[in-house]
Amino acid sequence: MPLSVSSRMHSLYLLLRASPAALLLILCLQLGTNKAQEEVEDTRKPIMLNLQVPLTATAGEEVTVTLDVATQLRECVVIASYLTSDILIDGGFNYKYTSCLCDDYPRKFFWDFQTNNKSMVITATVDIIRQLGICPQDQAVIPIAANRFFSSRRLTVV
Repeated sequence: MPLSVSSRMHSLYLLLRASPAALLLILCLQLGTNKAQEEVEDTRKPIMLNLQVPLTATAGEEVTVTLDVATQLRECVVIASYLTSDILIDGGFNYKYTSCLCDDYPRKFFWDFQTNNKSMVITATVDIIRQLGICPQDQAVIPIAANRFFSSRRLTVV
């Protein structure tokens, strides 16, 4: 039995009435998927630091500070790594290393210096910089969110 014109209009009306709700559902699902993808991508850390400083040293002793630097980015970055302190220290403490850091090749830096007679807070700083001639074919990125990373440790001089 064929549907009457009024039945067809009623069916069309129900279809059109449900359509905005269906579109809203699809839109919400799409936004939810995009948000989940962004959260996965945001978990990559541009720089990870591991600063190793002896807990104690005697005045005039030569100590070694070690800094391990790694990245979870897929692209390489050019980094400048250096130490600072709350007191003046001469010698190798002031060396600055510039290198290419890639996810498959972490870096390890060493600083050897003589302590003076005061305890100190040592801070290792890693800046992501733009410099040519460091990474192969100058293929490196600079993150927009953050370009400076640091870690501090206390060295007690006895």
